[in-house]
Amino acid sequence: MAMPSLFEGRLSVPAIGSPMFIISQPDLVIAQCKAGVVGSFPSLNARKPGQLEQWLQRLNEEIRPQDAPYAVNLIVHKSNPRLEEDVALCVKYKVPMVITSLGARADVNDLVHSYGGIVFHDVIDNVFARKAVEKGADGLVAVAAGAGGHAGTLSPFALVQEIRSWWDGPLALSGAIATGSAVLAAQAMGADLAYMGSVFIATQEAIADAGYKQMIVESSAKDILYSNLFTGVHGNYLKPSIVRAGLDPDNLPGSDASKMDFAQLTEGKKAWRDIWGCGQGIGAVTEVLPAAERIARLVAEYRTAKAALCG
Repeated sequence: MAMPSLFEGRLSVPAIGSPMFIISQPDLVIAQCKAGVVGSFPSLNARKPGQLEQWLQRLNEEIRPQDAPYAVNLIVHKSNPRLEEDVALCVKYKVPMVITSLGARADVNDLVHSYGGIVFHDVIDNVFARKAVEKGADGLVAVAAGAGGHAGTLSPFALVQEIRSWWDGPLALSGAIATGSAVLAAQAMGADLAYMGSVFIATQEAIADAGYKQMIVESSAKDILYSNLFTGVHGNYLKPSIVRAGLDPDNLPGSDASKMDFAQLTEGKKAWRDIWGCGQGIGAVTEVLPAAERIARLVAEYRTAKAALCG
């Protein structure tokens, strides 16, 4: 299993900070990269005209060659009206890594490859994994049960096993990974990298409501609910935030996936703002920390777990 040369000598721990709606913005991405974790953000987080270009300019200026690279997440679903514009900016600023979601696109992959960038595509099952590779993805993100935001339902053991039966390229695993020992476990089952989001919500650099961060600290796996009501795509959310929005988490209606519409994210609507996404691994998060300190703890935990297994 060969890791992309883009990562060589630049990671303090084999991990990608996953792109989180609203939360992942330049301050967090830069802190992650400087501490040795791939930092990423959804392009749609840059809502104001010209903002995405400003962010890319800043990232290219502040992230050094020895730091971990950064990545931009593109929603390639047909309802995203900004896709063409955002892809063009990724090409212009030679974004080193692009993470595509909700539909693999060969044309998008080709554009990223045109300047030497790499593309990882997130998938929830083996069928989507094959389609992504067929369309030119360089790597895969296996989004297993327990992941924050849009998540699959398969056990990480089953999902990685099925993908590894035919794919020996770069593979990241998402799903309740919140400690350095869990990063090592992801590698032990066949992944190259951990894909971690929720653990970074409770960091000082994250653009998250203080109440959101505190709810992460106070919650555990039992407080996570899986629903497709809020976006049309199944995902994991904090039950207390659902209650706070005036809904009963035990009696939520379903949603029609055909009505999924990412145009609302470019129009400033608040579909997800008050319903807070989160993965099942947050029982490990007990305080709000600077991202660098969070990553330093992950590195120490990873090394300790590896030494214990090897000893």
